[in-house]
Amino acid sequence: MADIPVYLVAGFLDAGKTSFINGILEDGFAREERTLLLSCEEGEIEYEKNALDNVTVVQVEDFEDLTRAFLKECEKKYKPKQVLIEYNGMWQMEPLYRDILPANWILYQIMTFVEASTFEMYVRNMGQLMMEKITNADLLVFNRCDEELRAALRQRNLRMVNRRADIYLENDDGSSEDYLTGDECPFDLSQETIDIPDDDFGVWYVDVMDHPERYEGKLVHMKLVMCHSKKYPGIHCPGRFAMVCCENDIQFLGLIARGEGLDQYNNRDWLEVTARMTVEDHAAYQGKGPVMEILSAAPCEKPAEEVVTF
Repeated sequence: MADIPVYLVAGFLDAGKTSFINGILEDGFAREERTLLLSCEEGEIEYEKNALDNVTVVQVEDFEDLTRAFLKECEKKYKPKQVLIEYNGMWQMEPLYRDILPANWILYQIMTFVEASTFEMYVRNMGQLMMEKITNADLLVFNRCDEELRAALRQRNLRMVNRRADIYLENDDGSSEDYLTGDECPFDLSQETIDIPDDDFGVWYVDVMDHPERYEGKLVHMKLVMCHSKKYPGIHCPGRFAMVCCENDIQFLGLIARGEGLDQYNNRDWLEVTARMTVEDHAAYQGKGPVMEILSAAPCEKPAEEVVTF
């Protein structure tokens, strides 16, 4: 049974999903192979009819209709070489990956589109639905950005939410910008010891993970929660808990650390450390990443806010 690549286009209404799909239909990979397009919501923009010569559009009205048996029936009837899914923004995505896609339907890419001006509203009111689309994306595009929205989105440190995705900001004039400019550094690297304030750990973590070479050889000072890795026995990975978007989305942000006496601390003990940063290959990073050579560590009081926010 041949594998069928699946391209999932996610986002809420008016985010630009259909416009993007029309581009694929007219000039992209959908012109090359017999394509099944599953349309799971109906927006204001219609599919370009002149570009549907080798594309079969099937409307899916309700989530309950999106079953594995239904998809296999579509496969048998239309014999697609690839599948595009314009997914309903109000439907959870996890059941699709876990229970619905047939075994030979391979989720090849998730493309998430967001209307920049409504992003904050959706995060406040439907945080889990929105952040699920952000965290799982391979391509993330914020549409209709102006200068103020670009600054607000960059301040949010979305690379913390999804370090894998290519992120672009589409402007009102049709131009596009990479989310990262590559020049930003949120800390003064000329200091003898870079002090990381409690409230800025998340900012530092994003920067050191994206640009570990910036901090190589630098001394840093901060408060951390001790964590001993279960997956990599003998490895210490102190860090902080962070709330990325809402109370239901708390993650632990840890870094590999080495130093004498670290094994005397229990998990969740607070300690104040001074460390010299290095860059090394480690399985936990699946490549190169930052490593803390702990020069001094001592128990300390926990910060007023234990959980980092962005």
